[in-house]
This record gives sequence, C-alpha cells and structure tokens, in this order.
Amino acid sequence: QVQLVESGGGSVQAGGSLRLSCAASGATFSTYLMGWFRQAPGKEREGVAGIARGGSTRYADSVKGRFTISKDSAKNALYLQMNNLKPEDTAVYYCAARNWWSLSLQEAVFRYWGQGTQVTVSS
Repeated sequence: QVQLVESGGGSVQAGGSLRLSCAASGATFSTYLMGWFRQAPGKEREGVAGIARGGSTRYADSVKGRFTISKDSAKNALYLQMNNLKPEDTAVYYCAARNWWSLSLQEAVFRYWGQGTQVTVSS
C-alpha cells in the first residue's frame, strides 16, 4: 500500500524559507510522477510543482523562481524548497504520486495523496 507522509511545514515571515519533505513507501517510486499541491482556505487545491520519473520538472507560474522540487529515488523522498515565501503561499501542502509516464500538474492524474502539512507565511 502506497503511503505518503509530509513534514517540514510551519510558520515563517515573508521572505523566509521552508523545506518540505515527503517520505514515500509501498512502491518503487523511481518510476513515479510526483508532485506538490496546495490548498488555501476557501480555495481549490492547485498544483505547485511536479517532477517526472526522468527528472523533468514543472512549476506553477506563481512559484517559478522561488520554489524547487527535487527527489531522492534511493530514499523514496520528495522535497520542495520554498524561498522568498509570501503570505499568499499560506496553505496546506500535499505530496502526491502516481506510477505515470509523463509530467503533469493536473490533480486528476495523481492517485496517491499525503495528509498535508500546514505552511503559514506572515507579513
């Protein structure tokens, strides 16, 4: 059974940084599409960053140049380095995965989801 567990969320002031981690288990994640999504209060969940099995990446326009997604296949771990955080980045952040051949930030593509970790950015 695939399990995803996020960690690293917290509270930070605007301009600060956080690094989210996602520990994955239950599958060989080297062949998986993996991604980070977020959901702010009163808003729909949105794709933030995705990384394909081959390592190519895609970002939402709102985080380009500030966030970096990476993975360590040997450790079955996914990361999201978030720099220059803004109050509008405040949300619950979710790790997601699926054994998939292409790169996508479409929520419907992903099959497995973590429980989420809260990120709060104050001005």
